[in-house]
Formats: sequence, structure tokens, C-alpha cells
Amino acid sequence: MEQWKRNLYILMFSQFLVLGAMSMIIPFLPLYLKEMGTDPEDIHFLAGIIFGANFLSAFIVAPIWGRLADRYGRKIMILRSGFGMCIVIFLTGLATSPWQLLFLRFLNGTISGFIPASTSLVATNTPKERVGYALGLLSSGAVAGSIMGPFIGGMLAEVIGFREIFFLTAAGLMTASFIVLFAVKEEFVPAKEEKKVSFWSEGSMILHQRPLVILFSVAILLQFATLGPGPQMSLFVTELGVPGGYIAFFSGLVISITSFSNMIFAPILGKLGDKYGSEKVLFGCLLVAALFFIPHFFVQSVWQLLACRFMLGLCLGGLMPSVSALIRKNAPVGKESTVFGYLTSANCIGNMLGPATYGLLYGIIGIRGIFLITAFILMLAAFWLKIGLKGPSKEQMREMKSSA
Repeated sequence: MEQWKRNLYILMFSQFLVLGAMSMIIPFLPLYLKEMGTDPEDIHFLAGIIFGANFLSAFIVAPIWGRLADRYGRKIMILRSGFGMCIVIFLTGLATSPWQLLFLRFLNGTISGFIPASTSLVATNTPKERVGYALGLLSSGAVAGSIMGPFIGGMLAEVIGFREIFFLTAAGLMTASFIVLFAVKEEFVPAKEEKKVSFWSEGSMILHQRPLVILFSVAILLQFATLGPGPQMSLFVTELGVPGGYIAFFSGLVISITSFSNMIFAPILGKLGDKYGSEKVLFGCLLVAALFFIPHFFVQSVWQLLACRFMLGLCLGGLMPSVSALIRKNAPVGKESTVFGYLTSANCIGNMLGPATYGLLYGIIGIRGIFLITAFILMLAAFWLKIGLKGPSKEQMREMKSSA
């Protein structure tokens, strides 16, 4: 088996373990806060703030980790993140107050990066004509974990409680890290630089390339829109009512069913991106995802919600893999991990602002109104992508001027 394929399959399985472990408890943060004795009036807002704290710290440090990955390799960044998060998540299971939980989520974001580093390794070690398919397949592994995590977490929460699940999450992270340590082999040759470039100069160079800036901004919008309603979903399930009163179980099922259809279609959409262009797949998926959010406004039962979430997942599989494929295509040679680090920061902005903003909006317009806002944001992202990538970049403009 070719090395890039071997790494792809191993990292796909490792991401399955990591996302499966992490998603066993994160979707149930509002219920975990309730178990701690938090004031019910504060749960909506605190859940959004605590959920976003992880992304605030990750936003700050992601470009730094990306730059170090370009210098020393992506595998070492995966191991740093995996073993570090294992320790922090274990400590999170010992938290006794919302403030302790907030601090540990912030610390977790500082050392996180397992998924971005894996994506960077696969993107840079895979032939360019197969990048879309590889990233789609890699995404399927992560999404498969997202399917099993909430589902298993929902069942375990009914039996052993939320706190103990953090310890199982830490065990899953440790297992995935050891698999990468012994099984992944990276083909890494540091890029030779004529002169050393400072971190700020390098960042300025990246942020002056229009295709990359457009993709970063699209990533912010789609992460803001798709992740924002997540922390409130278990509360919406409670509002709709569920058979037998198994709220945690059905909350996990609602999240898992979206991931299930996402997992099925991600590799298919990745292949379409390799064949017809990732920008076309990304544009189409953004539009269709926006349309699928509209029926969420009208659901009256958990079964209708499940149907809507399944249909939504059909196009979510083409979002971030397509963005990553386009980032790989437009990244300067030797700076791929650094650019992926900036993409991670962009994702973190959306991940951080989305849950916090939606937590505030929940008390004003309710989650049904939030669904309509989400549809509008995704449509905006689609047309911003279409307009932004249509014109020439600054580099192309310079070439045209010099040739004239």
C-alpha cells in the first residue's frame, strides 16, 4: 500500500476515536451545567461561553502550531495535541463549578489541534489530484466518530452520568495518540528559506492573498452558522418532548443522524470536487444546506427534527473538506501547515462566536428563529464565495501589470 494511503486510513481511524471520544460529552454541556447546580436562567449563556472558550484559545495559538509544523513536521503536532488533551479532559471530569469548566476548556483549546494537524499531514502527503477524495475520506472518519460519540454518550449518560464520560474521553484520546505514534510515517522535508521571515511578516504575506482571505471568511461564516445551534439542540429536544422522557438519548440521536448522512456523502463530494472543482461543490453545498435549515423552523416533533437533520447532513460533508482542498491548492509551497493554522483560527472565530451569539439569541427569538438566521448566513457565505473567487488575485494583478 502506498504510504499516503496508509497514513490516510490510520489517521481516519484515529480521528474516529478522537471525535467519538470528544463528542460523547460536549453536546451535553447544558445538561452537565445543570447537574452542577447552575442557575437555570444562566445555563443558556454559560453553555455558549464555555463551549466557545476552547475556540478562543485555539484561535490565538493555531497559526503558531501551524508554523512549527512546517518547520518540524505535522506528526509531532498531532502527538502534542493528542496527549495534551488527554490530560486536560481527564481533569475536566473532576471539575465542580462552571468556572473550573471554563478554565479547562480554555486550556484545552491552547493545546488542541489533533484534527487540523491530521488534515495538514494528509493534504501535504497526498497527490494533488487525490486531495479532495482524501480529505473527504478523512472527514468521514471524524464524522463517524461524531455519530457514535453523542449516541453512545447519550446512552451512557442515562447509566453512569456525565462526569464519568470525561474519563472515557481521555482514554479514547490516549489510544488515538499511541496509534499515530507507532503507525503513521510522515514524509517531511522542511522547506528551504533564503532568509528567515518573522511570524508577523509571514502572516501578513498569507493574509494579503485574496483567495485565502475569501476562504478564511467563508470558513468563519459556515462554522458560525452550523455550529452555533449545537449547544442549544438538547434544549430544543426537551422542548419538543421525546418518547419515554429519554432526553439525553434523543439529543445524541439528533446530532448523530446529521453526522451519519455527512459521513456517507463526504467522500462522494470529495471525488466530485477532484473532478469538477472544489469551489463548485462548496458553493452548491452551502446553498443546499441553507435551504435545508428552513424546514427546521416548522418541526413539531422529534421525528420531524430527525428527518430535517438527516437531510442537512447530506450537504454538510462537502463544506469543510472542500475548503481544506481549496486551501491546499492556494497555499504557498512550504507554508501549507501555517496556512492551515490560519484556517483553524478562522474556524475558531466562527466556533467561538456562534455558540455565544446563539446562546444570547435563544432567549430573544428562540431556536426556531435561529434556524432562519442560519439559513440566511449560509446563503450569504455561498454568494460571497462565488463573488470573491471570481476575480483575479493580487498576485495575478501584479503579473498582468508587469506584463503590460
